[in-house]
Amino acid sequence: MRKSVLYIAASLDGFIAKPNDDLSFLSIVEQAGEDYGYSDFLNTVDTIIIGRKTYDWVVNEVGEFPNAHLETYVITRTAKPDSGNIKFYSDDLAQLMNNLKQKSGKNIFIDGGAEIVTELLKKSLIDEVIISVIPVILGDGIRLFQNGIPENELKLIGSKGFEKGLVQLHYKIL
Repeated sequence: MRKSVLYIAASLDGFIAKPNDDLSFLSIVEQAGEDYGYSDFLNTVDTIIIGRKTYDWVVNEVGEFPNAHLETYVITRTAKPDSGNIKFYSDDLAQLMNNLKQKSGKNIFIDGGAEIVTELLKKSLIDEVIISVIPVILGDGIRLFQNGIPENELKLIGSKGFEKGLVQLHYKIL
């Protein structure tokens, strides 16, 4: 069965964005020629689950969705027409994830945001977590792990430190 993998960056104090969905803190670890394993990770997936706010931010910053070649589900409350491999999905997220996990294929990339992570954790639908910890304490913003999620025990698969201070943690959810 396919695995669902949360691959995301967060501040040391657990925020994935500053107030007003500001992701500018991610730039402190930018380094030419270093993608922190992102390309290798993308080779292991063929499907993306992403929240509408995260999707909109990426499209705003980049001008297009860079992974549009992959089957992508943008989770939204507002129905929009699909565009190629990008499907705007407003039905039951747990049902979608269960259906995707039953299909053959590569792993499923969960790309945020916090509401999606919370809902999937509540339903035990995330198999692994890869968090790139950015060396900054933000103090406020959008928490990766919101209140109300169940306790989850984790097994460390690996960890890696990088020159700019980013530490990547890879866990399996037990």
